[in-house]
Amino acid sequence: MEADAGALVDWVAARFKFRLAVVPRPKESRKFVLLPRRWVVERTFGWLNHSRRLSKSYERLTRTDEAWICIAMTRIMLKRLA
Repeated sequence: MEADAGALVDWVAARFKFRLAVVPRPKESRKFVLLPRRWVVERTFGWLNHSRRLSKSYERLTRTDEAWICIAMTRIMLKRLA
């Protein structure tokens, strides 16, 4: 784990009270290696791409982008509950 990743893990733990696991790429491999749990992130990005507003960042403030992500994920959860 790089020094930057260690600082990020500490910041996330202090700010959000959960543990961030950084999965490093194997050093001995130079070609594509499937990393564990990567599909969860890719799947979530795929779900968010269904929201047209999130396809590009049209907002000036990152808080607004964050709010639109929360709205999109809430819509997805409510659709699955119905």
